[in-house]
Amino acid sequence: MATALSPVDVAQRLGAGLLSFPVTPFTADFAFDEAQYRSNMDWLCGYDVAGLFAAGGTGEFFSLTPAEVARVVGVAVAETKGRVPVLAGAGYGTAIACEMARSAEKAGADGLLLLPPYLVGSEQDGLSAHIEAVCRSTGLGVIVYNRDNAVIGPDALARLCERLPNLVGYKDGIGDIELMTRVYSRLGDRLTYIGGLPTAETFALPYLEMGVTTYSSAVFNFVPGFALDFYAAVRRRDREAVAQGLRDFILPLIEIRNRRKGYAVSIIKAGMRAVGRDSGPVRSPLTDLTAAEQAELAALVARIAPAQALAAE
Repeated sequence: MATALSPVDVAQRLGAGLLSFPVTPFTADFAFDEAQYRSNMDWLCGYDVAGLFAAGGTGEFFSLTPAEVARVVGVAVAETKGRVPVLAGAGYGTAIACEMARSAEKAGADGLLLLPPYLVGSEQDGLSAHIEAVCRSTGLGVIVYNRDNAVIGPDALARLCERLPNLVGYKDGIGDIELMTRVYSRLGDRLTYIGGLPTAETFALPYLEMGVTTYSSAVFNFVPGFALDFYAAVRRRDREAVAQGLRDFILPLIEIRNRRKGYAVSIIKAGMRAVGRDSGPVRSPLTDLTAAEQAELAALVARIAPAQALAAE
């Protein structure tokens, strides 16, 4: 099964709207819950989202086996039925990442998000070789995720872009304003730029001024209406509406998220429970929210998305 979208098509589609990373549902014994995943993907496709990333960071890529990643991607492609571009996660060492890229292409994914390599730090030449190997292993458009131990600089990135036409996107997950400015100044419209900081909504407006037209919204998983309204306010530069959305929902959610390590993912699964789309627990080494925190989040959701909260009761 081959995607009908070229790498350039994918980049253009992603840059024109909001993106999200669906959670990967698990059963009580931590097996992949395909039925719930299909239901969630079908529901999210009913909203005006520009792209969904299967088995990404919020989808607990780090806790999935390569075989599970391929299965999740295949199910996502089958359920979305071309309604929304599906991008697959790939990562770990170079050989595994290339294998994942080929598996994602075989499953019908429209593009790839290349997550940082496992554990090790590297020089720019080594990181460039890693990115190049993955890009050359597939015909899919590749977005490189700039974060943690995989920070690629503008010079190395520009050289890669000269050699790799399917390197089409740059997702920033570190929040280095100077670096982001240098990258955009050097490469301009050659790449699609994606905001990837948790929680991306807090950085969306200033990043828009630097040419970052889209971002990945984790909260789209459970309050898609709010997420889209917030994104629209960002794109029209409605500072008052953005500030209100931050005060009413995003900043209180971040206050809960920041209480424990790993809650950036756990709180999204808690949000799914709050709207009646229970997608199971997180896998270790992550931990779920406490019962009190779950109730606190549910009350927060009820204030900004009362219809979805009522449906959960």
